Amino acid sequence: MTSSLGASALPSMEAWRRRILERRQTEKGTSKERVLKSVNFQEPDRVPIDLWVASEIRQHMVDYFGCDYESVLELLGVDFRVVQGPRYVGPKLDLHPDGSMSDVWGVQRKRVTFGEGNRQGTYLELVRSPLAEMTSVREVELYAGWPSVDWWDFGGIAEECRQHPGKCIVYAGDRLDRTAQLKTAMYLRGVEQILLDLTLNPAIAECIFERITTYFIEYNRRVFEAAAKEIDIFMMGDDFGMQTNLLMSVGTWERFLAPGFRSYIDLAHRYKVKVMHHTCGAVDLIIPKFIDAGLDILQSLQPRAANMNLSRLKEKYGRHIAFHGSVDIQETLPRGSPKEIRREVEERMKVGKPGGGFIICTAHNLQADVPLENILALLDAYHEFAAY
Repeated sequence: MTSSLGASALPSMEAWRRRILERRQTEKGTSKERVLKSVNFQEPDRVPIDLWVASEIRQHMVDYFGCDYESVLELLGVDFRVVQGPRYVGPKLDLHPDGSMSDVWGVQRKRVTFGEGNRQGTYLELVRSPLAEMTSVREVELYAGWPSVDWWDFGGIAEECRQHPGKCIVYAGDRLDRTAQLKTAMYLRGVEQILLDLTLNPAIAECIFERITTYFIEYNRRVFEAAAKEIDIFMMGDDFGMQTNLLMSVGTWERFLAPGFRSYIDLAHRYKVKVMHHTCGAVDLIIPKFIDAGLDILQSLQPRAANMNLSRLKEKYGRHIAFHGSVDIQETLPRGSPKEIRREVEERMKVGKPGGGFIICTAHNLQADVPLENILALLDAYHEFAAY
């Protein structure tokens, strides 16, 4: 069946629903079985499907389909369900006169609106990095804003996981507080300053990374204990790349970030949980380091970043690490036609499918600048080309 989506008008919801259900008739087994088979380098009934969307896009989809978002995911055959993890029960977070709020690390952010009309969106902009002005390790150690793992209630995690029987359960945490090292340090210290610290103030950088890693190790240990074996994939996220290269040399990454990266993975593996790492940018040079550390799944495969072509990566590393993502959100999704989107998905499926180890998804969240007709074309193409 070829796609009939055009750029002039959206298909009726019922017609689109019938098409997706028709495409899904050959599915076998559960989402959990499908995903775990693929990440273990076996070919399942079809390529696992994930869906990453900003809140504005989520609302557009709910409005279009006329049902809650869980029902949308079920209809679309999305194989993953993300659980947020523990509930915050710590000290009240500061709300500032300008409308900004401090998070658990003391990082201050303010919500900003961008775009116009039905393509309007929001994001949280960094207002203040609390460690930015510090000049010594002693000041960093004495910072009063270091969070405590005791500020969280871990009691409901297993039950949250059990609300999605048969799905692949991903524990990811909140996007702005996801397990990381460099990203959290960028919020605390400032993007430019922490990168300068790697050369000019290495002791300060090491101190910050140690405090962050120690916190997340204990935080995640409690998550895995509370989850009672209900989590399939642990997702962490740290952007190590730019559009053209790494943010730092390979040697610098090995010195400052590899130990914590490995410790996060080792902890999850002790609980028999697969690990997926999100990073934007050109990170080809450290993929071998990811593999050596035991990483199971690399996400996001930003296709317009240097040397991040899925075909090349699959050929070079595809027997050692699974890939998640690869569909372009920089140009194809916001500005391409449904026909161009379908062509890109077909190409990704062609190179990603052989031997398993591939999960189809966009390289990052679909943002408010992506027309709904393009999202429908994307999801239609997923199912058109997913079957083995």
